[in-house]
Amino acid sequence: MRTEDQLLDRITVRPDVFGGKPIIRDMRVAVEHILAMLAAGDSIEVILKEHPELHADDIRACLIFARRSIEGGQIHDLEKPTH
Repeated sequence: MRTEDQLLDRITVRPDVFGGKPIIRDMRVAVEHILAMLAAGDSIEVILKEHPELHADDIRACLIFARRSIEGGQIHDLEKPTH
């Protein structure tokens, strides 16, 4: 089982992608999109089926990111250099 910090390494921020919003593994999948799907009642299985490039740990990372953001906890340095 990965630690929360290891899972959060899956979340990045790139100013050139979605206006610098947090994304998953440097792909064009926004954390907020996954959270919205979960809030709408989609299961992890449905999300993974609709986004085959994702893994269950990506969904867990989004949830950890949201929780830490709300509680004001340390997330980590999300910004990665652009290519």
